[in-house]
Amino acid sequence: MKKFSMLLVALLSIPMLYSQTDLRIYDIINNVSAERIEKDVTTLVNFGTRHTLSDTISKTRGIGAARRWIKSEFEKISSECSDCLDVFYQKNLVPKGDNARIVHDVWVVNVVAVQKGTKYPNRYIIMSGDIDSRVSDPANFTSDSPGANDNASGMAGTIEAARVLSKYKFESSIIYVGLSGEEQGLYGGKGLAEYAKEKGWDVVGILNNDMIGNITGVDGVVSNVDFRIFSEPVPPTETEQERNARRFYGGEVDGISRQLARYVYTTTKTYMPEMNPMMVYRLDRFGRGGHHRPFNDAGFAGIRIMEAHENYTQQHQDIRVEDGIAYGDKLEHVNFGYAKKLTAVNAINLASIAWAPAAPTTVEIGGIVEPNAKLRWSKVDGAVGYKIYWRDTTSPTWDNARFVGNVTEFVLKGIVLDNSFFGVAAIGKDGHESPVVFPNKIFR
Repeated sequence: MKKFSMLLVALLSIPMLYSQTDLRIYDIINNVSAERIEKDVTTLVNFGTRHTLSDTISKTRGIGAARRWIKSEFEKISSECSDCLDVFYQKNLVPKGDNARIVHDVWVVNVVAVQKGTKYPNRYIIMSGDIDSRVSDPANFTSDSPGANDNASGMAGTIEAARVLSKYKFESSIIYVGLSGEEQGLYGGKGLAEYAKEKGWDVVGILNNDMIGNITGVDGVVSNVDFRIFSEPVPPTETEQERNARRFYGGEVDGISRQLARYVYTTTKTYMPEMNPMMVYRLDRFGRGGHHRPFNDAGFAGIRIMEAHENYTQQHQDIRVEDGIAYGDKLEHVNFGYAKKLTAVNAINLASIAWAPAAPTTVEIGGIVEPNAKLRWSKVDGAVGYKIYWRDTTSPTWDNARFVGNVTEFVLKGIVLDNSFFGVAAIGKDGHESPVVFPNKIFR
């Protein structure tokens, strides 16, 4: 009887090593509030303009008032979780003429709230929204620029994620940040990425949220379940040696940002199957940019999460009616139920990564001219096991997986190396996984 009991305990514990669901994630989804997001977007719109070069003295108008309010909201959240957030300004001075959109010297000020991890405080996953707004002329810093969807929606979503996730403890740290200077040239992201480098932060990645509130596209499509995940294929920091290696070993669509995009895709399909995450194989929209790009430039993983169906009459526009069309990024165009969904997408991915162990630093692959694929990887602190993923070389997602236990090497018998791509993820005690690591070394 004793042996049977021990066997039963062992069998019952096995699924925890590679479980696909955590009931806390469903609570996080349910706790995101469309009403609070609407209230926050309304507050941000009522500052009149949040242009990066706008008034910083007024208590009611301009980017100064907006960022002080954002900081106060983060501080209020922190006070309700026993000071669990470290809230501060991070800023950089940008001189007049740095580009054509900088018409006077300006401090680009980001509002940062750090929820420190209990075990790995120097490992960070970041969620960002943009504070600033603009009208048709990017140098016009006085006209009304409500920026309801672009990007009060993303900023409000970031604040709401902080409210929900601050109720939990995580082993790794989460950063919630309002970035400034996006419309003037991605200055806020560049400043924070440089700050992260200076401080030696171990950044898992950034989820940049830029426009998460519109469901009616200029093409007539209406959808409250579609959203896009933009990610670049390989880091711009890769070496010439790494580039040459890709010609022979693959990996041209398997950089760290692309793995982060796949992670968000998989987590969303697991916990929010009604949503339709669309992975877009591009850094950003055609010829355009977002605040994840400076992090990519610094060698960090970064993706952009945004609505799938845009309406260009409501972006970067003076408020006006022309030929019967009402232009302007006004409050009435934001769908708060949809913004709630995309905020939840962010929150569950932040939580999953912050509860998961780190990814293996090295993954080696072998099995050249053999009938089996062989993998070995570096041991990860806190991992209770590992999962090998593989997929067809033309598939955008990791479609096959095998949990292989708490080992650091494994042979996939009967799976030919030449026909698939492979990767390895570390698994934590609650079943949460690290992002997949594509092989970065080979062995024979």
